[in-house]
Amino acid sequence: MILTVTLNTALDITYRVRGLRPHTSHRVTEVIERPGGKGLNVARVLAALGHEVTVTGFVGGATGRAVQEQLTHTAGVVDALVPVAGPTRRTIAVADTATGDTTQLNEPGPSVTPAEWSAFQEAYEVLLRSASAVALCGSLPPGVPVGAYAQLVRTARALAVPVLLDTSGEPLRRGLAARPDIVKPNADELAELTGSHDPSQATRDARRRGAHSVVASLGAEGLLARTPDGDWRAAPPRAVRGNPTGAGDSVVAGLLSGLVERLPWPERLSRAVALSAATVLAPVAGEFDRSAYEELVNHVTVDLFQRQVETR
Repeated sequence: MILTVTLNTALDITYRVRGLRPHTSHRVTEVIERPGGKGLNVARVLAALGHEVTVTGFVGGATGRAVQEQLTHTAGVVDALVPVAGPTRRTIAVADTATGDTTQLNEPGPSVTPAEWSAFQEAYEVLLRSASAVALCGSLPPGVPVGAYAQLVRTARALAVPVLLDTSGEPLRRGLAARPDIVKPNADELAELTGSHDPSQATRDARRRGAHSVVASLGAEGLLARTPDGDWRAAPPRAVRGNPTGAGDSVVAGLLSGLVERLPWPERLSRAVALSAATVLAPVAGEFDRSAYEELVNHVTVDLFQRQVETR
């Protein structure tokens, strides 16, 4: 079983409009609601790839009940979310069908009490005992300590469960020091973390801060990975247009599934890049265009650009 953690779960709502313009009214042509938050998106992709997945994190209020109700209809995903008093947030994506652009509005999430945080940690440790790997994903809701991910990484490492961290800002900075197996920042998150806008330098710096492997998402240019086995660049065979929401989460799913299947790094990266591109072509986050994925995965370019001389 693969475990995904989404401390700030959400109900994702996607509105489709033709020609998004400020200061005007719009007729919505389609509304889609899905359980959301980065870890839940990761879980749906992992389940679609044939893996058993359990999701945990916080859930509360009427929005939380809607999230859990929809999860019951998601094949291959087990709900182990921990209840809190505050309401689960909503995230609003407004997709402009004329341009292909998407505008995102994210609510902050419920305020989590110390007792609720303690209850989650106990549930998390129990779930880890049956997990082959864990992904820690997304933002922290109000009330959760900024060092929460560092603590969760240490718990996973104590139980010898491989851990992937996908967050940003100070939670990423502190989480790195706990030495996760993989971190997956994007270019902006890397620059904020290291102060360098050169992804090659920034990934090197991030690895020196504690991560076993660093995989940087460079958008349409693909991935840059620094690992103990070598350094690779992976790029899709062609550019794709669509809704990029959730593309990074599909990268996480590709990396995590490759880890538990013990695939070599080039195959993990090919899968991650192809899943990311296929997600851009899907209507909502947490899904991917399977036919596009199957066509793309065999044509991703993966180049070894530097052999690592250090070992960890």
